[in-house]
Amino acid sequence: MDALAAHLLTIADWITAHITMWVLIATGLFLTVVTRGVQVRHLGDMVRQVGGSRAGAEGGISSFQAFAISLAARVGVGNVFGVAAALLMGGPGAIFWMWVVALVGMATAFFEATLAQIFKVRAADGSFRGGPAFYMARGMRNRAMAGVFATITLVTCGFVITSVQSNAVAGTLVAALGGGQESALPGFGGLTAAQLVVAGLVFVLTAVVVFGGIRAVARVTEWMAPIMAMIYIVLVFIICVLNFGQFVDVVIEIFSSAFAPEPLVGGLGGGFLAAVINGTKRGLFSNEAGQGTAPNAAATATVSHPVQQGLIQSLGVFVDTIIVCTATAFVILIAGPDVWMAEGADPSTLTTLAISHQLGGWTVLPMAILIFVLAYSSIIAAYVYTDVNMDYLTGGRRWASWTVRVVSVASATAGAVLSLDVVWNAVDIAMAIMTLTNLVALLWLFRWGAGALRDYEAQRADGLAEPVFRGRGNPHLPADVPGDVWA
Repeated sequence: MDALAAHLLTIADWITAHITMWVLIATGLFLTVVTRGVQVRHLGDMVRQVGGSRAGAEGGISSFQAFAISLAARVGVGNVFGVAAALLMGGPGAIFWMWVVALVGMATAFFEATLAQIFKVRAADGSFRGGPAFYMARGMRNRAMAGVFATITLVTCGFVITSVQSNAVAGTLVAALGGGQESALPGFGGLTAAQLVVAGLVFVLTAVVVFGGIRAVARVTEWMAPIMAMIYIVLVFIICVLNFGQFVDVVIEIFSSAFAPEPLVGGLGGGFLAAVINGTKRGLFSNEAGQGTAPNAAATATVSHPVQQGLIQSLGVFVDTIIVCTATAFVILIAGPDVWMAEGADPSTLTTLAISHQLGGWTVLPMAILIFVLAYSSIIAAYVYTDVNMDYLTGGRRWASWTVRVVSVASATAGAVLSLDVVWNAVDIAMAIMTLTNLVALLWLFRWGAGALRDYEAQRADGLAEPVFRGRGNPHLPADVPGDVWA
């Protein structure tokens, strides 16, 4: 397994360093220029849209619920383990590059969510389905590309991402429960009682929600995602306040390390290339901007104009990386070398060690529970992404939807006993492929997203508080929108 993990890491790093990070940043910059900085100009509007997004679902899924599903996926173990991994392997400078990916990624997230809304279709149950596969097929008229993307997403979200999140839960909870390998049970392949308990817990809680379908996930995540994010932010805020004197030093450390040719901080990885690679890789895994997963949730929302959901999804990237990931980084950096170089410090334990170092050992179990909730929310959100793409591939067949539910629950359960390195490195490669495919579609269809934004801004300029989108005869669009959703 170690050899496989090493090979996967080499492949993932090569793809990230030579292809993904450049295309990702270039696309984000291009879309930022095209929209004249939509993520800056409309930041206030994004907050306003979230504030009024719980209403207007009309029996479907509300704009806030769709936002919560994607936020649940974004604010997962990537914010805890991913940031720790970026710091250990890329040094403090990696956080700077996570910020870069997030800031330009806000424009990318706006476009992919807006396109998902424009080209969405109505499902048999009255709700909506959409995402990259749909805008590739209906906007680009490239069904082959759409089929490839949908298939990759099925594997990535149905198997890999759910396994990563479950693996994170298992590692943290097993450690908190004291389930070391010396307590392995005979006849269970070296598994411990703690591992079996965690796997069983993941199975039960995932099955209860996932078997209820997308609407059940929406109902759970609309309260779970905001609450868990707020609890984590408050916890980290307390630590930052208690160590306010180190705040400026941490900021300087991040900026100075971002362009340093060699590591500047003992005990942490670093150097320019390492910072860029790890910041980009972990930033993408955390906020998903450009990856093509979040649009699957964005398309399910019932809104009067596609740009409304585009703005809300863009804000999700800001919350995830600029707020939550930054908070994690500050806690780790404030803790100092005593924590970075402590025995047993690795991505799965570093954040918990840093928090317990500041607030005391009593925080270990609450952190384990919080990480469980973070990962659990991402698991059920990944199911939504899987189901939407299976819906595209099979035309909404009922048996296909139930197959996705069973597979999602099974892979989440199995992930509790997989190798962390293999799973993490596998997800890096899978996400790179998804991202590159999706970015090609965004660039191909950018006129649709830009046109929808012009239409929205024109209506707002005319004094309309809630713009209404017309898919046919709209002078701002390059053509009429296919289908009858936006007729």
